[in-house]
Amino acid sequence: MFKILKRLFPKTLKRKIKKFLLKMKEPNMIWGYLNYDGVYRSRTRISDTVYFYHKEKINIADNVFIWHYTILDGTGGITIEEGCQIGAWVGIFTHSSHIAIRIYGKHYQEISESEKKGYIVSPVNIGKYSYIAAGSVIMPGVTIGKGVIVSVGSVVKRNVPDFAVVSGNPAKIVGDARVLDKDFLDDPILLKWYEEWQK
Repeated sequence: MFKILKRLFPKTLKRKIKKFLLKMKEPNMIWGYLNYDGVYRSRTRISDTVYFYHKEKINIADNVFIWHYTILDGTGGITIEEGCQIGAWVGIFTHSSHIAIRIYGKHYQEISESEKKGYIVSPVNIGKYSYIAAGSVIMPGVTIGKGVIVSVGSVVKRNVPDFAVVSGNPAKIVGDARVLDKDFLDDPILLKWYEEWQK
């Protein structure tokens, strides 16, 4: 990479770019999370590259895993229940300005979020031990049940019932997670743990 930089840029700029690239670090998973309500979630792991918007409206339970470069838009409120896993490059959105931007035109930024007409705001709730795969998008107002699997790259625009497997754009139900699970539950201890969180 540095050989390409040598050919493309003058010496001083090359030094600055090289210094910048060397300073860049790999993303890291951080153990523990201080929730907006002041409660510390000791078993939650969140990447240091996750972007929080309106963090004070994002409620994350314990045993949650949120991977790199995910966006959590808390404008309308997000609840992520215990044990959820959220993959990399996921977007969870609770607002949309797709109407408001046209209504206000160049005056859009002059109006506060709470006063904008056509500014859609609606909460997202994700149930216990659900899995949101990499590259998925969850739209405003969606409730995802417990034990759900959202497949890679899915766009979820509607509520998802407990234990559904959804896929596609828009996401549609393609299976039942309990069918996938049953092959792994021949051990009585695993079965007990599996049934424990469903109560």
